[in-house]
Amino acid sequence: MKRKIISAVLALTLGTTLMTGCAGSSSAGEGDGKVDLNSISLEEMIEKAKQEGKVESVGMPDTWANWGDTWKEINELYGLTHTDVDMSSAEELAVFESEKNNATKDIGDVGQAFGPIAEEKGLTLPYKTSYWDDIPDWAKDDNGDWIIGYYGTIAIITNKALVSEAPKSFADILKGDYMVGVGDVVKASQAQNAVLSAAIANGGSESNIQPGIDYFKTLAEQGRLDKGELSLARLEKGEIAVALLWDYNALGYRDQFKANNPNSNFEVNIPQDGSIQSGYCTVINAYTTRPHAAALAREYILSDEGQINLAIGYAKPVRSSVILPPEVAAKLISNDQYKNARMVQDADVWKTTVESLGTKWQEEVIAYAK
Repeated sequence: MKRKIISAVLALTLGTTLMTGCAGSSSAGEGDGKVDLNSISLEEMIEKAKQEGKVESVGMPDTWANWGDTWKEINELYGLTHTDVDMSSAEELAVFESEKNNATKDIGDVGQAFGPIAEEKGLTLPYKTSYWDDIPDWAKDDNGDWIIGYYGTIAIITNKALVSEAPKSFADILKGDYMVGVGDVVKASQAQNAVLSAAIANGGSESNIQPGIDYFKTLAEQGRLDKGELSLARLEKGEIAVALLWDYNALGYRDQFKANNPNSNFEVNIPQDGSIQSGYCTVINAYTTRPHAAALAREYILSDEGQINLAIGYAKPVRSSVILPPEVAAKLISNDQYKNARMVQDADVWKTTVESLGTKWQEEVIAYAK
């Protein structure tokens, strides 16, 4: 289904200066020659983006939250070609930092905790977009150094060919005898939020991650914690029976498995004893040689069209005013499963916790894995 809502939206704003961020905004590289994206018109941005000709991203592959449709439509509208290298949030920032003035990448999509880190490291180029006023305060930096485009909830995906009764809580998982995958807690935001979800389900919080560490230590001691890569291929082959993923990834995987094998049977549930909801934010590389193409990509992601694309990929759009087509809304998990899920309550505290989480994971969980 092709939708061209964005074409009309952008046409209305051509030739006008973006109202957001024009007054008093400062450039990410003020004094070093970097463009101030918050002070130019959308018409100028589109023209310059077309001249730049392409956008190269990190951590924004076609299969994650339906990025594929977004990149396709950006190409159709503006002629921008696209390539992506998939990697974790930490790896994305490492690439920005290591390449610096030899930048090959323009934009990345990182976990919520990594947006402020990217800004602190001087790795971001601010751009607020024309949808600034419709983005909740919790989902954006004050100058647009990072903006959350969508959010998800940690979910349980179960291969029912291996587990007849799918677990519906963290407590249910402990009662099983199957392998459980969580991914790379040292680097991946998804895996880190799975640990936080386990902590919340067991009385912990952003400032008290220990119940989550203890939970996975128990699985490790049982010989049930999978230490390998948490990939679509390994799930499909049955190497992992149960995994913890963002709901949009779990639902997308389930549908892909079904398309590949009509006899496959995967079930997705939100943990009923507690789970965390968190967003992913775009960060424009401060050193990019294609700043206008990167900014235009962010503009599109926050548009009605871009937000609907993310919902088609099962992610929850950050702009609540966007009306999802009925067939898209029907694909999402029923709201009653989210009754014990909540957003990150203190982003600064969680950011501090994340900084030491990888070490705790290695010393207090992986060290006990059989």
